[in-house]
Amino acid sequence: MNIAIDIRSLMNPKRTGVGEYTLELLSAIFSIDKKNEYYLFYNSAKPVSIPDINYPNVHLVKFSWPNKLLNTCLKIFTYPKLDKLINKKFNTKIDLFFFPNIIFLATQCPYIITCHDLSFELFPHFFSCKRQLWHKIINPQKLFSQASKIIAVSNNTKTDLINSYTLNQEKITVIHSGLSSTFNRLDLSDPGKERIRQKYKLPSKFFLYLGTLEPRKNIESLIQAFNIYKQDHHSSTDLVIAGTPGWKYRSIYQAAKQSNFSNKIHFIDYVDDHDKIYLYNLAEKFIFPSYYEGFGFPPLEALACGTPVISSHTSSLPEILQTHATYIDPYNINDLASALGLELSKPTSLPITYSWNNTAQKLLDLFNQKH
Repeated sequence: MNIAIDIRSLMNPKRTGVGEYTLELLSAIFSIDKKNEYYLFYNSAKPVSIPDINYPNVHLVKFSWPNKLLNTCLKIFTYPKLDKLINKKFNTKIDLFFFPNIIFLATQCPYIITCHDLSFELFPHFFSCKRQLWHKIINPQKLFSQASKIIAVSNNTKTDLINSYTLNQEKITVIHSGLSSTFNRLDLSDPGKERIRQKYKLPSKFFLYLGTLEPRKNIESLIQAFNIYKQDHHSSTDLVIAGTPGWKYRSIYQAAKQSNFSNKIHFIDYVDDHDKIYLYNLAEKFIFPSYYEGFGFPPLEALACGTPVISSHTSSLPEILQTHATYIDPYNINDLASALGLELSKPTSLPITYSWNNTAQKLLDLFNQKH
């Protein structure tokens, strides 16, 4: 079977959740499947760098349309059909297209699409006007309705899909995302710890948040809770906020600036993938007060590194983290402040085995079904 996969999310060198999902999942698929032929579609009029993907049955397919022109044509004219572009370039016939996220698309062949979350439907006020317009134009409901199959990354996401859109639940398959095997506990004497501490100018003791800086992540509440914690405790623990600014992020910096403990709040922007394990291992606790998540990679990664996790008791997080996190109400700042002061033991195991190989095998089974 000839399977096309959209890898436009891999063109951004600073990968967020969707980029990590795409890269990890494809790496696992290609290590397992030597039978199907894969055609990886991406498009840019400018030179771009994508991860090195080198397998005999995997073919990179780059087109050079201006992105705005391509997106406009796909939306208004449902042209070009992406599978037909590949057919013409490689003199082959694409049987199935896989899209790891919602994006501008048009195909003649059947396609499978992943739904990571429906935050844009449930919490539109967390998004900028530009981002709200983007979702309105792209019309996720139509993309999901026309798909042959939909992958939901959690049972919570499946429920949201059914409740938000008129969809046949039989076409929705829950396939949990995986967890990279690179995340684990490090020896106390690991020399990399001090190197990372110096690289990011980390304090000796700190609570950690890692993720995109945007309203949905509830970082302003974390800062307010940290203020209360510092007032109530004689603690030398600082707060480290790591992640790339998203939309509506300026108020987060403003909240930190106005804090009486602003000198104890550190922003370190984007963290290289291979540095995350050290950051998690160095942290006293990992704090994830998000209002809504479709899956939630960071708290799971922190658990794998043996770091106690304080998480919101909302959306998919209890499903994914189960009993291995300390849960708080994201709408109650005092609840979060109290949790910061708790003595938490280090987790001894993960809730279940989240393996990218398991995720890939379930997706391959879906590929091989009749569409």
